[in-house]
Parts: sequence; C-alpha cells; structure tokens
Amino acid sequence: MMNSAARHLLDRPGTVLPLAKVDGGMLAWVGGKAANLGVLINAGLPVPDGFCITTTAYQRVAAEAGLDAIVAELEAGAGAEASTGGSRDTSAEGAAALAGLAERARAALEAAPMPDDIATAVRAAYAELGNNDGVRRLAVAVRSSATAEDLPEASFAGQQDTYLNVVGEDALLDALRRCWASLWTERAVAYRSDNGIDQRAVSIAVVVQKMVDAGVSGVLFTANPLTGRRHEAVIDAAPGLGEAVVSGAVNPDQFVVDTASGRILERTLGDTLGRTAGDNAAGSGEVCLDDEQVRALAELGARAEEHFGEPQDLEWAIGPDGAIQLVQSRPITTLYPLPEPAETGSANGRGNNGGSAEGNASDSGDGGTRAYLCASLLQGLTRPLTPMGLSAFEVLADAYRPAGGNYGAPVPFSYSQAGLRLFVDVTPVLRSKTGRRIIPAAMRAADARSVGALQYLMEDPRFSILSAPKLGALKGSFRGSLKGSLKSMPQLAMIPHVLHGLVRPAAALERSRRAEQEFHRMLVLPEPATPARRLDFVESMLGRMITPGLLKQLPPPAAGYIWLGIVRWLLGPLVQSGDLQAVLRGLPDNVTTQMDLELWHAATIIRDDAEAAQALTQEDPPELARRYAEGSLPAVAQHELAAFLDKYGHRAVAEIDLGIPRWSEEPAHIINVLANYLRLNDPDRAPDRQFARAAATAEAKAAELTQRARTRGRVRGRLVAYGLRRVRATAGRREYPKFGLIVALAALRAQLRRVGTVLADAGRIASPEDIFFLDLAEARVGLRGADLHELAAERRRTYNRELRRRRIPRLLLSDGTDVEAAMGASASATTTAGAHLPPGTLTGAPASAGTVTGQARVILDPAGAHLEPGEILVAPSTDPGWTPLFLTAGALVMEMGGPISHGAVVAREYGIPAVVGVPDATTRIATGDTITVDGAAGTISVK
Repeated sequence: MMNSAARHLLDRPGTVLPLAKVDGGMLAWVGGKAANLGVLINAGLPVPDGFCITTTAYQRVAAEAGLDAIVAELEAGAGAEASTGGSRDTSAEGAAALAGLAERARAALEAAPMPDDIATAVRAAYAELGNNDGVRRLAVAVRSSATAEDLPEASFAGQQDTYLNVVGEDALLDALRRCWASLWTERAVAYRSDNGIDQRAVSIAVVVQKMVDAGVSGVLFTANPLTGRRHEAVIDAAPGLGEAVVSGAVNPDQFVVDTASGRILERTLGDTLGRTAGDNAAGSGEVCLDDEQVRALAELGARAEEHFGEPQDLEWAIGPDGAIQLVQSRPITTLYPLPEPAETGSANGRGNNGGSAEGNASDSGDGGTRAYLCASLLQGLTRPLTPMGLSAFEVLADAYRPAGGNYGAPVPFSYSQAGLRLFVDVTPVLRSKTGRRIIPAAMRAADARSVGALQYLMEDPRFSILSAPKLGALKGSFRGSLKGSLKSMPQLAMIPHVLHGLVRPAAALERSRRAEQEFHRMLVLPEPATPARRLDFVESMLGRMITPGLLKQLPPPAAGYIWLGIVRWLLGPLVQSGDLQAVLRGLPDNVTTQMDLELWHAATIIRDDAEAAQALTQEDPPELARRYAEGSLPAVAQHELAAFLDKYGHRAVAEIDLGIPRWSEEPAHIINVLANYLRLNDPDRAPDRQFARAAATAEAKAAELTQRARTRGRVRGRLVAYGLRRVRATAGRREYPKFGLIVALAALRAQLRRVGTVLADAGRIASPEDIFFLDLAEARVGLRGADLHELAAERRRTYNRELRRRRIPRLLLSDGTDVEAAMGASASATTTAGAHLPPGTLTGAPASAGTVTGQARVILDPAGAHLEPGEILVAPSTDPGWTPLFLTAGALVMEMGGPISHGAVVAREYGIPAVVGVPDATTRIATGDTITVDGAAGTISVK
C-alpha cells in the first residue's frame, strides 16, 4: 500500500501549470494568488488566461542558492523569534539583523543559476500563451504568489513584487527571478514575523497572465473596508492600469453600491482627469465607469464572495472591448467578525472569521439589524478572551436566563461574541423610550465615547422606538414575568439589603465581610476529585454560586454611592464641578489600592537590601521569575515576592479571562513593576505619600462641603457631613465584588488546569494550557477519549490573530458595521471639552482633576513595560492588572472608559490627573512626546 509521503510526491504538480487547472487545494504548490485565480476560473468568472510557475521551481533554486543556511542563521541569531512565529525583535540591532538576512537571501537568489529545464518549461508555456492569442511577443503580467499570501488570516498585500507589460522570454525569466527574490524583501520578512508565519515554511510561485489593455481598472471590495458593512461594495476606478490605484499614485473615482439592490449609494470623483468635485453627475461623460459597469462589477464581486464564502478584495480591468477581467482576489482580512446570533451564539471560541454569512441580523425574529455594545471594552479589555474564558461567561449568563430563552428583565439584555470578545445586544434599549433615557446617562459615566455612537443609532430608522401596540404587548409580558425578571436580574434581590445599609451601615459592613469569608470557603473542592468532578465543580460555581456570593458583598458600597447622590441633592447649587470627585480620592478599604501600596512597601524593603536591589535592577524579569520559581532569588526579594503573591497572586492583566495565567504562575510582570518602583528616588513622589495627600485633600474637601451646607441650615450640614463620612467609609469597597470574582476565576482556573494535565498526559491535547482553548463541553468530550489537538491548535491560531487586532468596535451592528467608523468617530461627539481648541489638542472625558506636563509613555501591554517616575501613561485601556504602574505615573490618558471606569477611579484615588475616552490616543501620541494633561477640562495638549 502506498504511504502518504509517496502519495504526496505523486500528487505534486510539475514546474508549470495552466491557471485553468489550478484549484484552491493547491496552495502549497501555487501560492495564495494563483489558488484564488484558479477558484475564480472554476467558478466561471472572467480571468485573463495564463499559467503558474509552481513552488517546485523556487524550492530547487533556493536549495542551490544555500537559502536554508541563511534561514538557519536567522533562527540562531537576533531574529530567531521571527522564524518561529514569535515576537519580532524591533530593536535597532534586531532590525539590522533582519535587514541583513533579507539582503543576503535576495542576493543569493538573484545570483543562483536558472536550471535549464525550468527555463525551457517557462519559455514553452509563454510561447503557447502567445500562440493561443496569435501574438509572437505577448505582453504579460508577472505576479508573485507566495504560500503565505492572500490568506484568510493575513493578505500580505503588496509584500511581493509584480511586473507589468513584460515582453519576451528573457524579460519573463528576469521578472521570474526578481519575483522569487521579493519573497525576501525586508518588509516581507518583517510582515511574516509580525503575523506569526514561519519563515522556514514559506515558499513562492509566480503567476503569468496576458496583459489586459486596460482603459479603466481598479479595485473592488465586496464589503465596505472602512465601516465593515457587509454587502456594501466599494469600487475604486481610474483610467489605465490598476497599479496606480493600488499604489495610491492617483486619487480614483469611488462608487459605493448596495449589492442586494444594485443601488449606487455614493459617487465620489477623484482627480485622475483633473476634474473638480462639482462634476460628479452620473452620465456626465467624465466618470471612469458608467452605472451599468458599476453594477456589473458589484455583481461579479458578489459572485466571487459567494464562491469563497467571505468578503473579497478584487483587482479588475476593463479592456478595449468593454469586457471586465478579474486579475486578483484576496480575502479582506481587516474586517471585524460578525457577531453570532444570541439564541444560537456560543462563547466557545467557534466564532466565524469575518465571513459574509447572513442570518446574524436578528435574534428576535423581526429580521431587523441588531446593535451590539462591546462588553469587553467596558471591562477595560482590548485583547480577546480565550475560548474557555468565553465559555465561563456563557455559563454565568445562562444561569440567569429564565425558561423559554428570553431574559425576563424589563430591559432584556442578551450576550453574543465576535472576534473572541463579549458583546451585549442593546437593540431593545435603543427601541425603548425608557432605554433611550437611561443608557446615555449610564454610558457617560462608564464609557463616554459610546454616547455619541448610541445617539447616532437613535437617529437611524432601523432602531426607531417600537410602536405603541408592540410596546404594550411587551409591557404586558414583563408584568407577567416578575419571577423571570428577578432571575435574570438577581441584583434586584439586594435592594432591601442596600436600603438597610443606608440606615445601619455597621451591620451591613459586618454582613458583607462574613459573606466574603463564606465565599472564599465555598471555592475549595474536597480532594481527591476526578477530572469529571472538577468540571462539575467549575460549572456549579459559575452557574449557581459565584453571582449570589458576590452580590452579598455589594450593599455597603452601593449604599455609599447612594449617599453620594443624596449629598449632591442636599448641596444643590452649592456643589461645583469636581467637588464630589475630589471626595473620592484616597478612599480607604479599596482592595486594589491596598494591593498596589503593599507592592510599594515590598519595594522599599527590597531597596534596603543591596543584594536584592541589585538583582531586581540588573537582571531581566523573565530570568528573575525563573529564579523565583526555583527559590534562588536573594532572600529578601524571595520572601517579599512570595508574601505578595500569596495574597495577590490570583490577579493578572486581563484577569476576567480565566484562560490567562495568574501572577503566581508568571510573576515576571510584577517583578518588572518592582524594578520600576526601585527607580523612584524622589521621596515626595513616593506612592504612599501621594495616597496620603490624596486622602487629606478628600477629607479637606468633605469639610469644605459640610461648611457650605451649614450655610443652608444646621440639619442640612449634619446630613451632608454624615453622608460624606459614609461615602468615605464604604465607597472604596466597590472593588470587593470584582476582587472576589477574580479570586473565584483563579480557583476555577486551577481546577481546569488539573483537568488539562490529565488530557495532556492522555495525549488528547498538546499541553495542559490547551484546555483554555476549548470550552467546558469539549473538555468533557476530551475526557471521553476525543483527540482535540487540531481543535485547540486552530483556536490558538485564531486567538493569536485576534491578539494582533488593534481596532475593536465599541458598537457593532449585525451587518458588520463599526458604528464609530461609520459616523467618522469624531472626538467632538464624545467629549465634554470645548469644541474650539488649539491645534494639537486631543479631547476626551474628564476623569481626575489636575494638570501635569511631562513625557508620554505609550504602553499597549503592561507585561514588561517600563515607566519612568513622572511619565504620563498612555494606554488603550486598563484593568486592575495595570494599576501598579499608576503609582509612579504622572498622569493617565486612556482610549477607552468614562469617569467611573476602573482606570479613572484608581487615578482619582491616587490623585493623578486623568483623561479617558480619547480616540486613537496610542497612535496620535508617541512615546517621548511632551504633553500636558488637564484632567478637569478633559484635554491633552501635544507639544
């Protein structure tokens, strides 16, 4: 019987293959570009005739050129991470090593002799192509077709070379060699590294096609690449060859088409013929395309998308005979995936990859477009959740879904996932008068930038308020489902306890502390336990135990914030902007600030020990983490780090995802923060002193507000004084329910990892950590014997791809529209700062008053981040895992969040100025820029 290796060799095509014989399964031999052209041809779409010089030819020449040795040198040198799909070394030395590798590889390929049989096969195919056309010296287009190109996960557009109007055999062979060499341009090597593509595995084929004598050409996107809206084609067109459009050398005409109806929604004329913006009437004779051609292109694009199963980016040309030819097709890799419908959606990590599938439009049966608010961003999380993390949230949510599948609350929220991130369906809120009054006010505090996008949707007729008959029926159903409402909103059961906390705060506080202790006890699973019992325990905790246990800790801080509202009402016009915000600085009993201050205290002890201080300031954090694990750190450092991790080791950056390793497992981040603390030499900037000053400022402000209230009467003054004392005493405990959730997730993570160890030992997954790339049901299947290697590996690839995604839509429609992108995401729509500001001024939501000028430090991931004392932290968002950096920051600027988001609250407590909800702050501000942050005005001035 023939083995698989022998079968593979027999199935391997020769040096040259006609495009008509290429199909999508030949990627390894013909590359992405040729494979996609073969799919178009087999689908009956118009593609210029041509042939493909397969990877077989390149691999022979590369082997003779000694390229394997050059890649091996890369693997052993500064760029080793790049060759295995890891993080690229972006230092000056790493960039120089990468450039040197690329140059040597190109030189080797260009100098290698062309084997006679390959040259003969190429000449013969070229001659046959010309003979078929009756032309002896045929003009052809020669395009690179790499095996890591035009793929669903990375397009690699423009990374390899294309040569047009190539005439003659010698010119063709020269273009072929240059295409091979272009696989090793510096930009191509760097792009592969950044996208996790193994340098050793990549190869290249070359496509040769008849040139189209194009009168007009351009590109066609079958989904809007700017807004993400599916089935809205965008066509760019210019006279002559399409390279001018692709390269950006011209400003093309642009047409936006509704694919379903064929209606042309927009026409924008470019400057390709020296026209003016006023000459944009259809049929004026000056547009590149008439309406019939625009619709014909959109129809061809729709056919291509249907055949590939996902939106496409196509290049096209129209010859002298008026016929449209498609010369290239690749997936649009930048589109954000569509949300899964709520009734069938799963938090299992099995989300679509951004394809064009319909059926996501509605989960209520009305066939309408749905609106989803990104819950991950509201938690300060831009990175994706692991599949197990999503599965955990699905179990948490399903536990509070009443029988029948619909949430019984007056505002029936439901969750979905897209791009491994959580989204909440806000369609019912937008279509309700009450919802429209509540949600903007709530979001101004939680995520100010969302307000403008929500108000934008309120003007959209697709989200009009429900008609009176429908609304009446809806209200009737709610009146009949009080039990369902209580189940889907268990916090309603806490209202009596919150009211009790208003009048008997000491008793409420004691009850909350007992609940905290009880909560910790229930997280212990009696041993011994089987793997199946561990999974039962995880599901039971998530489904029935965690939420009630956490809610019991809620009444004291909730009562504190109610008192804050009462104080605001009692003061009336006597309270000024920022007064009550100042009262919330330096709050006691905040578990997150306590954690940060304890870490600072550990740093002060380490500083006093010369050996420990030297180790932390001179060795790399990963090496120190290794030494900590083996117990070989200097005694003082070992003890202080162990004490801190014993108390707070369950925490992590992105800690709401139980798939993320905890600090106790990977302490390099905390070690790095300790090293940063040791660089702080100004005693006046010591975090404990700053916190004490913030607390003193808050107490002084409380006394001042009490004095103002007394001007309106002694009783009013006493009530304000009492209320502010209650606020200061209990509001800090707002972090305890979140802290408790993270304790629980860490405990459940430990149980799941033990199950992962069993699965790995049994050969069902590659490593124990792979269990976090499954969901709970799949883990059970693995215990029954299923092989989950490929499933976990594919989930990891999807997760790593999503990790690289920078833009996450805060408001996403079921048709793929990123609402902020559609409305222009103007900063003026989401800021309380003035509209007329000097150039170079960014605006956001005021979060913590104060003004600081300093150097910016842009940090996208706190792991391994270096922040000099006094530098201004600029980040996409933050969660508690970031807060140790706050202690030495001069100020905070965040792209996400509102005045009550986590970063804003902690900034106030530390007394550092903060502005949040600043669009694109991490790209508009660069590390080293001198900026002024005005936390009261919500502005950042970049000098």
